[in-house]
Amino acid sequence: MSNDKPIYDITPFTHVDYPGKLAAIVWFSGCNMRCMYCYNSDIVFSKEGSYSVDDLLDFLKRRIGLLDGVVLSGGEPTLHDLEPVCRSIRELGFSIKLDTNGLNPQRVKSLVKKGLVDYIALDFKAESEKFGYITGSSRYLNFIETLDFLIAEGFDFEVRTTVHADLLDPDDINRMMEELKKRGYERTYYLQRFVETPDNIAHLGKPTKTFDETALRHTLPVSWR
Repeated sequence: MSNDKPIYDITPFTHVDYPGKLAAIVWFSGCNMRCMYCYNSDIVFSKEGSYSVDDLLDFLKRRIGLLDGVVLSGGEPTLHDLEPVCRSIRELGFSIKLDTNGLNPQRVKSLVKKGLVDYIALDFKAESEKFGYITGSSRYLNFIETLDFLIAEGFDFEVRTTVHADLLDPDDINRMMEELKKRGYERTYYLQRFVETPDNIAHLGKPTKTFDETALRHTLPVSWR
């Protein structure tokens, strides 16, 4: 492995980030979005992290028998060459979850087709009309390509959306559910409540609007986190 340091930080233990598994979280530096509500801005803007892949593997060797899996998160982990990382993690016996915004469909496809990930959490940031405003990216169709691929593959994945009531209202979420259902997604749609921190990218505070959960049409199973 190279000696560069693509990993911003490592969370040694979580029981909530990988469904059904005890895991560590690997936070990769950098991101190709600038989401207004993002609370990991220090990771998003970092050019280099604190740990090399070798550091990660040394850590995981000490966790064999204690952890079940590894979560690759960020930032956006697919900005990095994950195949050798995943192969090395696999050799140690851990399962792998990938958190991604879906903007790199070719990299996601390669990881899935080569059997290098077991579960994916795909972030659905916003409907097409608000996507650029909220994320700072015009690559909505890249997200759709990743979504369609995972559905067609029958891969084990979830779709999740962070809700800040000043950015997304119930009508937005209803349209997003309709889009998911139209494309063949029938799993649980996870809604995540905005986390207020002093360093989110747009310096957003608590929403000034109230999100009316009763206005959701629940065309998909919905679960709040």
